[in-house]
Amino acid sequence: MEDVLSRLRRYPDVEAVNLYAVDAADRLLLDTAAESLAAADGDRVAVIDDGYGALTLGAIAAHDLSGVRVHQDLLTGELALANNARIVGLSDRFTVHDLGPKLLDNARVVLWRLPRALAGISETADAIARYAAPDVEVFAGGRDKYLTPAMNEVLAESFASVRASRGRQKSRILLAAEPETVGEPRFPMRNRLDDFDLEVVAHGAAFSGPRLDIGTRFLLDYLKRMKPDAREAIDLGCGTGILAVALAKARPGIRVTATDQSAAAVASTRATALANEVADRVTVLRDDAMSGIPDHSTDLVLCNPPFHVGAAVHTGSAIKMFQQAGRVLKPGGELWTVYNTHLNYRGVMERMVGRTDVLGRNKKFTVTRSVRGLHDRT
Repeated sequence: MEDVLSRLRRYPDVEAVNLYAVDAADRLLLDTAAESLAAADGDRVAVIDDGYGALTLGAIAAHDLSGVRVHQDLLTGELALANNARIVGLSDRFTVHDLGPKLLDNARVVLWRLPRALAGISETADAIARYAAPDVEVFAGGRDKYLTPAMNEVLAESFASVRASRGRQKSRILLAAEPETVGEPRFPMRNRLDDFDLEVVAHGAAFSGPRLDIGTRFLLDYLKRMKPDAREAIDLGCGTGILAVALAKARPGIRVTATDQSAAAVASTRATALANEVADRVTVLRDDAMSGIPDHSTDLVLCNPPFHVGAAVHTGSAIKMFQQAGRVLKPGGELWTVYNTHLNYRGVMERMVGRTDVLGRNKKFTVTRSVRGLHDRT
């Protein structure tokens, strides 16, 4: 197992000296679940939100498992697992599934890296309780600084037994068992935004859930000013699809592609577009920062970039988005961005896209417009 773990990379996700493919929480999960994994058939083991393959490949290598079922919300994690599995020769030992019965049916052991969003924990815990075996053991872990007492409470909504392990190296495991009887699914959730005449549909792991986050709200104030003659637009990092759907509703002649690497976000955006009757003009793709979009193919990109890479604060994901925006925009095309003012992305967008003007600023956020191919010559 150690040989396998030592060879893992984060690629194609952001790689940096302070970002790791394996951490202490992964190792603690594997050690804590070792006895249960040794007693389980591989096809009764499910792994959820395995960052870069440490849990899946570590469990397979340590216990010679086959048929392990895996779900990762983030596409970069899914691709990293596939790349790492090829490197260590274990590609044929697991299968990839959506969150649901194919992933969890009759599962006896679940390894799970807990997300920060309580709604994401709630939807996944409900799915495990709904589909897994009655004697399922859930090993859900993370770094201490990202675990909260509220996570225990959310797990207790789906499991009669929830307890915490002893900590190690600033990591901890929550052990859940005895699934409760579940009723009608709570997800996806819905919310009406009367100010914008929008119905929002959100799965648990989608950013901001069914609410309108304040950054997106600020960017929506500029919707009418965004390249009036645009025919093709992209909502980059679409979340629940609010920007994509608002643009499609405001401009009947425009076609919008909404992209996100989160499976929950993609499902949410599709449902939001359908609920607002613009699904015929909003195409939704699960993609890593528009990697599948052709060069110089679009008129307008809208972006509310993250400043987290997983749980770590890091600007690498946003910079990757800006770089890709410069690639996919046509000459004269526009990138409209809202970001936390303290991050000061303007210079990066100048280099990667073109002339960038600040068009709005409040106490927390800045809105900019970058024009592809136009640079200040002063």
